[in-house]
Amino acid sequence: MIRIPTVSAELDTRGTAPFEEFVALLAELYPLTRAQLERERIGELGLLYRWRGARADDPIVLMAHFDVVPARAEDGWTFDPFAGRIADGWVHGRGALDDKGPLLVILEAVEQLLREGVTPARDVYLSFGGNEETYGTAAATIAETLHDRGVTPWLVLDEGGAVVDAPLPFVTGRAAMIGLGEKGVATLRLEAAGDGGHASAPRGPTAIARLARAVDRLDAGTFRPRVPASIARMLAVLAPRATGIAAPGLRLLSRLPRLAGPVLARVGGESAALVRTTIAATRQAGGTADNVLPARATATFNVRIIPGETIGSVIARVRRRIRDPRVSVELVGGDDPSPEAPADGPAFAALSAAVAAAFPDALVVPYLMMQASDARHFHRRWRPVYRFAPLEMSAQQRAAIHGVDERVEIASLERGRDFHIALIRGLA
Repeated sequence: MIRIPTVSAELDTRGTAPFEEFVALLAELYPLTRAQLERERIGELGLLYRWRGARADDPIVLMAHFDVVPARAEDGWTFDPFAGRIADGWVHGRGALDDKGPLLVILEAVEQLLREGVTPARDVYLSFGGNEETYGTAAATIAETLHDRGVTPWLVLDEGGAVVDAPLPFVTGRAAMIGLGEKGVATLRLEAAGDGGHASAPRGPTAIARLARAVDRLDAGTFRPRVPASIARMLAVLAPRATGIAAPGLRLLSRLPRLAGPVLARVGGESAALVRTTIAATRQAGGTADNVLPARATATFNVRIIPGETIGSVIARVRRRIRDPRVSVELVGGDDPSPEAPADGPAFAALSAAVAAAFPDALVVPYLMMQASDARHFHRRWRPVYRFAPLEMSAQQRAAIHGVDERVEIASLERGRDFHIALIRGLA
């Protein structure tokens, strides 16, 4: 799977041939799934399988995506990112964790259950998209198709959290982090205007200077901290595992979650991202020559929006922080935060039971997913939508997602398969 470069950002140059090759590979690797499940092509890059169970109502939907982000060997990879190298019990390459590994363990589970002659208690749908990384429409079209057919899922599960060690500072043990929802996402483009001319005689703030000042004002404190319900639940579950000097403080925060926002925001990093909207400049452009003052300069920002805020409120806040009428703020695209799924119903209980079967030492912890996923298209229509990739991921592995040396342990893939087997067998 990794050897096929399904890079959705390079569709214009590579074409759809790698994606067609990938679809053909799935049929080759999983012949029982191909023979016994109904398969549809939804649009150009969407795959929808239906495994008919004992009843058609209240099905489950297992999601994944088979596109990946670009990778270049010269960026420092130990092995070529598209070689699919297996070494010392690990599979190396782009997509090992995001999201071909999670896709593989779904199909491994289905294929094994088919070999055993299992019929699930309810229908099982497999929803695979090929343009998640470019915010494409494959998953949205699949969700719309199911909705138009009157399908109401009992449970939807997409990528998201994983089995991690020490999920918060001073919290010990392993945790299976199950996302109840996800932050919204927005891409903003700032454009600064200035007086162009010859660089030998600058007059007043240049476009680049105005832009630099705006970027500097959009720092980590741009948005106020707040604590969504999912984070309050996470703190309550993790507090008993806190150790050392932080234990009393975390237990207090679990009882008084309104205090958690400012505290976690001060910790910084992943902890701060749990309780506030984040904004980061990712691209900038301006100028045409070394001796010419540009009349325009632009910067692109990636914003991850916490529940309780919207794209509209984010843009208003950004404009207030910049305080410069000659810097415009344009919304390139985005989505508001998703709703939050329940953590106290039968669907969450089914996920917890599957975690216990595959990862018996992992504490099940609800949380809020920081990244955007295809699940948001399903969450617009249905509430029990969760985000959990049943793989073990260290902090180093998580940093390699979209980075260098992405890899997954073969033993972890086996446990991920066992998770899905337990989930499907446990359906009532």
